[in-house]
Amino acid sequence: MVIAVLVLEVAGTCTIVIPTYNEENNVVNMAKAIRELHPDFHIMFMDDNSTDRSKQLIDELGDPLTEMVVRKPEERGLAASVFQGILECGTDYFMTVDCDFQHPLSTLKGMYEKMEAGADLVIGTRDDRTAMGFKRWAGSWLFTFFANMFLFWHGKPRSKDNMSGLIAGRTDVFVPVIKDNWDNLEMKGWKVLLDLLRWGPKDLKIEEEHYIFAKREIGESHISPNVVITTFHQCGMFGRFCARVYAGLKGIKYPYEK
Repeated sequence: MVIAVLVLEVAGTCTIVIPTYNEENNVVNMAKAIRELHPDFHIMFMDDNSTDRSKQLIDELGDPLTEMVVRKPEERGLAASVFQGILECGTDYFMTVDCDFQHPLSTLKGMYEKMEAGADLVIGTRDDRTAMGFKRWAGSWLFTFFANMFLFWHGKPRSKDNMSGLIAGRTDVFVPVIKDNWDNLEMKGWKVLLDLLRWGPKDLKIEEEHYIFAKREIGESHISPNVVITTFHQCGMFGRFCARVYAGLKGIKYPYEK
């Protein structure tokens, strides 16, 4: 597959990549909050064809370092949005943050400092996940264990929270990883970090930034059974078997059927 990448000329050394879909109640507050904390960071909302006013509201800010990229409808997917944002950001570092304020923006400073100190990858590690609710907490713990066994088997680095969506990385390390493995990446899924660990170098210098997971302030979560299926699907042959079994138990169509 040929990947066309538009690398943007931006100021600063870091881009915050934020996947969005119908987040008009959050995007402006998120953009302003990041800009207040980090005046030089580039903010890139990667939007999956929202049907609300998200893009209009971001355009109206008139901030040259804040933009909303509306992606092609046929290439929808949270992970696909993040991977495209990393490829196109054009800065030394990238960070990924959810748009619902469950990732505290106070962590960005520490993550940036760890990148400046030489880390290849900084993982936001949740110390207290009770705000997720018991089912999501249990599922997150189970998948972390399952995925770590998969990564261990393949000799790849692991994390205490490889289901985290709060991460930072060096673009010179991960842009080649994404380009070289584009057809192997789980574009329909949510767990970008798992693919970066799976396909990235074995000798990554990894640091952690600990934080308390917060409740979503506004709007609804986009979590669905497909998140479970796509996450299992990332973990090799046995993971794909588990994904099929789970889809059957839930009575939903397996999304990878041809």
